[in-house]
Amino acid sequence: MGYNEPPRRVVRPNRTQSTTAGPTAATGARVGATNAPAPHALSTELLKPRSAELLDAVRRLDARLDDRAGEELVDWIRETYATSFGGVPQGFVAVCFLGAPYIDHQLDLTHRIVAHYTLADRLPDPFGPARMLVRSGAYAYVEVYAGGMLVPVLEDGSVVRP
Repeated sequence: MGYNEPPRRVVRPNRTQSTTAGPTAATGARVGATNAPAPHALSTELLKPRSAELLDAVRRLDARLDDRAGEELVDWIRETYATSFGGVPQGFVAVCFLGAPYIDHQLDLTHRIVAHYTLADRLPDPFGPARMLVRSGAYAYVEVYAGGMLVPVLEDGSVVRP
């Protein structure tokens, strides 16, 4: 059986989100909320919109490139993330357009691995939780960071706060 992901919120551009905090306990804390600290890597830099050039480069990671071109592209993406966003993701999960039986793929900046997955396949950690976000169709791709933090990127380059 495949990876079972609990439902997550899906954010689409140009739509307002509800600002209600949900049911609260007598203390004012949200019922069911955890006291886990926010991820340390979250910064205002990380929440900046991604450029069209960066979106295109991430999409090209899945293309059949020769080794040299692939390495240059990965290096450029790493450098862009390091200088513009203050952190380099471990990799990305995105919809796969190869057709049946593949539904999504993993792009790994560490070793430039591109792996395609069927519905029955399980994505390795920490990429597994990004699958349901990608399959919603609302995001261009999801950035996966080493601590397990996921940063969904919309088609227009804006990001959704994790």
